[in-house]
Amino acid sequence: MNYIVGDIQGCYRGLKNLLKKIQFNQNSDILWSVGDLVARGEDSLSTLSLLYDLGEAFQAVLGNHDLHLLSVINQVKPANPKDKLISLLESPDLDRYEQWMRQFPLAQMVDEKTLISHAGLYPEWSFKKAIKLSSEVQNVLISDNYIDFLTRMYSKKMSNWEQVKHAPQRQKFIVDAFTRMRYLAGNKELEFSEKCAPQDARNDLIPWYKIKNTQIKPNQRIVFGHWASLMGNTANKQMIGLDTGYVWGGKLSCLCIETNKIVHVKA
Repeated sequence: MNYIVGDIQGCYRGLKNLLKKIQFNQNSDILWSVGDLVARGEDSLSTLSLLYDLGEAFQAVLGNHDLHLLSVINQVKPANPKDKLISLLESPDLDRYEQWMRQFPLAQMVDEKTLISHAGLYPEWSFKKAIKLSSEVQNVLISDNYIDFLTRMYSKKMSNWEQVKHAPQRQKFIVDAFTRMRYLAGNKELEFSEKCAPQDARNDLIPWYKIKNTQIKPNQRIVFGHWASLMGNTANKQMIGLDTGYVWGGKLSCLCIETNKIVHVKA
């Protein structure tokens, strides 16, 4: 079986309970993650250790908290006091986990019709385009220019794809779209100021998944995380949100690809 899990956020106990509930078998099943493996939960170190030890039975895309961890490790950014990363940052295995996480892409196909990314799919991109753009960033993350890229990642935000697709800021836009996107405004511009649920957002903002994407086919679906206040409620069978806020007292959610059923464990 193939299982896609929502934002784990270093919630080790929740992850263990979920794997027990779905009777996960490392020898026959694959666990896919929509990113944010670490950060606000009680034990990011044990979480990474468990996932690392799954070997080929674990696959993931990177989330914004994962990229931030890589930046903290390389002293590009200071650690956020809200993140509970001290034991991980002091671990003798930190370098091993860093190199392992660098291999993950920003978008990945689980099967021929299912794409996962942390924040979703920018409305002008097809699945093929998404994988190509993800590979562009992934190639930099595994290169010798890795730390320089992390530094550029925090440069001035560029919100419009038309403005950046031929510009040096292109890779930053790709990262932002795959790991930070929630709302779009105006001419499909990324808007980062709002994290609330759609019913509480400004009238000029539109959730990315409500903007018609003519590049995707009716039988394709996008599975994403990142948006806890959404609680998975997209009202669209092609757009499946799995961040249901476990770290905030909600649920840790997991989609089984073969059965289309979502399993939860409560915090």
